[in-house]
Amino acid sequence: MGTNYVIRPETPADYAAVENLTREAFWNVYRPGAVEHFLLHRYRSLPDFVPELSQVLEAEGRIAGHILYSRAELHREDGAVLPILVFGPVSVLPEYQQRGYGAALIGHTLAEAAEAGFGAVVITGSPEYYRRFGFAEAKTLGISYDGVPRDEPTPYLQALELREGYLAGGPWVYRDPPGYVASDEDVDAFDARFPLKQKLRLPGQL
Repeated sequence: MGTNYVIRPETPADYAAVENLTREAFWNVYRPGAVEHFLLHRYRSLPDFVPELSQVLEAEGRIAGHILYSRAELHREDGAVLPILVFGPVSVLPEYQQRGYGAALIGHTLAEAAEAGFGAVVITGSPEYYRRFGFAEAKTLGISYDGVPRDEPTPYLQALELREGYLAGGPWVYRDPPGYVASDEDVDAFDARFPLKQKLRLPGQL
């Protein structure tokens, strides 16, 4: 990957372009159509949204990538709550994928999150991909996935301490933030604002 790109905080003037690139990046990838652009749009008005970590990558004079961060929590059986971060979607325009831009966004913003004093990040994703950033299987750090038996492997649930020892004191339970759940009706209503695209059922979708 070249170095001819800039990563900067997202501004309100970027919102439309970022929502469009998120739609393009995820269209027909995990499901027919996409939901990620709607989740992004809605998250900006939620209290868990972390605007200083919502950043864009500019390349060749256009916004080619974006990452969203939000606050979440880990829970303990005695009622204790531990604040954490989650990120996603991480979006790169299809024509700019495979250039390392997504990795650049993740690495840059993780460093900024650590500098800002956040304690840990939990995400769901590919262990092979996220290992490069220091993520480990969450179970090894005492975190289980809500609704999944503790003895069942969850390699896709990944965690990273930004402050050493921050996740001590578990075991903890991770629950998906409510902002990451959307109804088909709400997604379709929002998607009607965009140019019509064909939804396809493709191999490999969830």
